[in-house]
Amino acid sequence: MSEMQRIEPRSGVAFELRAGQVLRVFDPDGSQVSDLLAYARDDVREVISNGRTFDYEETIKLTAGNTLWSNRSRPMLEIVEDTVGTHDFLLTPCSTATFEHFYPDKPVHRGCFGNLAEALAPWDIGEDDIPCAFNLFMNVPVDGSSGRLTVDPPLSRAGDHIALEAKMDCVIGLTACSAYASNGGSFKPIDYRID
Repeated sequence: MSEMQRIEPRSGVAFELRAGQVLRVFDPDGSQVSDLLAYARDDVREVISNGRTFDYEETIKLTAGNTLWSNRSRPMLEIVEDTVGTHDFLLTPCSTATFEHFYPDKPVHRGCFGNLAEALAPWDIGEDDIPCAFNLFMNVPVDGSSGRLTVDPPLSRAGDHIALEAKMDCVIGLTACSAYASNGGSFKPIDYRID
């Protein structure tokens, strides 16, 4: 079991996760989103895919017992524990363009997109290689009749967590999200541990 690591507010990290290891991601203070990306360690062109995942899991509400699939139709991560049960796999990581579009009266931030690009660069993963992230703890209700999306504050409370078991050797990108609406207007850290 590794020591708990902290991702400071509005920042991101990347690391390798071997098949069979379990990544545990914690929301230590509550109401904070964490964007997660996964790439195959042996070929980073194989990447987590929301479309494949929705197709094979037959749901957009992913929780314990569901698997996150790659663009090559291989299992990447299995959710083995989940104390929240509400996550998003529809929306892309926030970026400078996101801030310019949604928050024109607030300072522009490079967002999760910029943080992930910097963290993943040592594995030769560039901006054009970043897909939709699995947004841990993010609360994005979908209206059943209109299909309209809203971004509401996360339902996670202090200490809530999700655990994902690697089904292949992966490179993981992980953030403490930078967008105002996603986190209920404040920015907090994210903790993680590899078991």
